[in-house]
Amino acid sequence: MYSKSQLHPLLLRSSCSLLVLSSIMLSSAASAAGFAIIENSASGMGKAFAGASAVAEDTSTIWFNPSGMSYLSEHNGGKAEISSTLHIVAADVDFKDKGSAPPASLGAATNNGVKKSKHTNIGVVPNLYYMRPINDRMNFGIAINAPFGSKVEYDNNWVGRYQATKTDLKSININPSLSWKVNDKLSLGAGVSAQYVEVSLASAVDSAGACRKVGVAVATKTNSTSLIDYCNKTYPKAAQVENDTQAVIEGDGIGYGFNVGLLYQPSDVTRIGLSYRSKISHSLTGKAKFDVNAGLLPVIAQTGINNFTNRDIKASLDLPDSLSLSLAHKFNSRLELLGDITWTGWSSFNELLITEKATGKEVSRVPEKWQDVTRISLGANYQYNDKLTLRTGIALDEEPIPSARYRTPRIPGNDRKWLSVGAGYKLNKKMSLDVGYSHLFMDETAIDNPGDKGYSVKGLYNNDVDIVSAQINYKF
Repeated sequence: MYSKSQLHPLLLRSSCSLLVLSSIMLSSAASAAGFAIIENSASGMGKAFAGASAVAEDTSTIWFNPSGMSYLSEHNGGKAEISSTLHIVAADVDFKDKGSAPPASLGAATNNGVKKSKHTNIGVVPNLYYMRPINDRMNFGIAINAPFGSKVEYDNNWVGRYQATKTDLKSININPSLSWKVNDKLSLGAGVSAQYVEVSLASAVDSAGACRKVGVAVATKTNSTSLIDYCNKTYPKAAQVENDTQAVIEGDGIGYGFNVGLLYQPSDVTRIGLSYRSKISHSLTGKAKFDVNAGLLPVIAQTGINNFTNRDIKASLDLPDSLSLSLAHKFNSRLELLGDITWTGWSSFNELLITEKATGKEVSRVPEKWQDVTRISLGANYQYNDKLTLRTGIALDEEPIPSARYRTPRIPGNDRKWLSVGAGYKLNKKMSLDVGYSHLFMDETAIDNPGDKGYSVKGLYNNDVDIVSAQINYKF
């Protein structure tokens, strides 16, 4: 057994190891709007994150509203606290084709990819929080979490492979914060963030279409159709799985932002929280890599035209700002009612443009046209006894994708309806455990995306998400 003096450093080392390994090895299937990750506490998970900016029941308030550290520190008796959380996210992605097709310029070509696709994408999301009082009015905290992420995979032979076969976005956010207790009713908080983002986007390329495009360009200049004849002989049919070239685009970058918040207590039983988190702009750099189909090699050798050379790329990615208003009200000694409304500025994600780093030449341009959205949640804490707290909540989470035209296989999202349950248990005076579970319901979702190269994806998605969370808190 470990002594109490050994327990704190052991917990800290274990939490740090868990956070680093999980962030490096795994990413999340995004469960909030767009590719945001709201899974930033197990206590919040149990009530669909209702009241997240007002409840301040553990150190996750550092992320949701740093001013809540003043309230938490007071109720902890001035003690420091550390929390470590792990969320397991399982997203079922079920696609049925309704007419995906190659460009009309390729004639009567038919995509021979698999028309149905069903996968369960599993991700792990870690959080780590630490708070320590500076004096009776000020507190310091730091949050390390993964606020954005997505992991969606398909088989390489599915019908939508020319738009996506794999999407993997990871993020790590380090967010030190301060809170200041202005008076018995008002506290303020602020923090800064350093955020690392890593993206990997894989897709297939139709070698037949690429070959014929080069052949037409050469014929226009030379009046010779020999290259077109070669392409037609080598690739008698377009959009065939066995002839595909494979492409992967990878990039990463670091961006910086800030957050501010206030917590107002008009009475002993009511808290109102307001929190703002800024947009973070990322300049991503990386590589575009290709596994070229053998039939294209003679074309490249003859013409010198090689659109499949591994090359350095760059892209811009603006991650949205958000504004949250939360309410926590103790209806009686056992029941606390919670509510939250959060606005997220997803209109910052207008397009995904990838260019060559050296020349600025366009590699890929995907219009997104996302819209700002609102998330509304209601929930409750019920103090069953001195040790056990029961939680539940519901939420409606709007999707920023404006229509089937702009929905992509990389993020085939729709509005989410949350149903959540959870519990908190005090193991002793210093340690407590929180668990939470949420199921996210989504209506049948249409996609009718023409693709930036003309290879359309048209069909229906039936998706749902399950999330299980566990969190340990230690006061010292």
